[in-house]
Amino acid sequence: MATTATVIRRLASDTTNLPPDVSPGGTAGALLDSALLLFAEQGFAGASIRDIAAAAGVTSATLYAHYPSKGHILAHVVEIAHTEHHRRLRAALLASDADPANQLTSLVRAHVLMHAEYPMLSVVANAELHAVPPELVARSLDLRGRSEELLNEVIARGIELGRFDPPHAWMAAAAIGGMGIRVAHWFTENFEATAEQVADTYAEFARRLVGAGSHDGGEQ
Repeated sequence: MATTATVIRRLASDTTNLPPDVSPGGTAGALLDSALLLFAEQGFAGASIRDIAAAAGVTSATLYAHYPSKGHILAHVVEIAHTEHHRRLRAALLASDADPANQLTSLVRAHVLMHAEYPMLSVVANAELHAVPPELVARSLDLRGRSEELLNEVIARGIELGRFDPPHAWMAAAAIGGMGIRVAHWFTENFEATAEQVADTYAEFARRLVGAGSHDGGEQ
């Protein structure tokens, strides 16, 4: 008797959107969308070239005409995510004032909104970063490091000014970053709170993690 396999999804959302103006369009764009969905659902190792091509409605030979390898597709997806994430963090920080609590709020909101608005892209960028071929990962690692440094610098400055008092600065930053990353796994448009409300709540969590206190200087 035939049985239906249970598909264990790695995230709640089924949205395969990408940031504006990054998709190449046409067949290359369709392949990118198909790869994003399959990488998010099955992981890089679980998605074959044949699977990606079939999902895009083309042959494997056609795929190779646009991308040299599956690793190149993953590298492209991961770099798109890290570029957009870093762009958002920098914009948020530049738009904030000089108060460390306000800067922390702005950074965390941008971080969480990225993961809520682009869940599949974020899951792939974080969960499959290790699978990007070494010769293709440098740009994404650099952007990731620069994004982490933005948060570390704000926390360090808050401590220096006596505004923050976390038990451990680096672990506070790691906790703040990590909890935002998880939003991509469970957030959907049908959640009881909007993405903006989730971002505001996580900003409050972040302020408490660094010992800034509830709504201490935070933007509302």
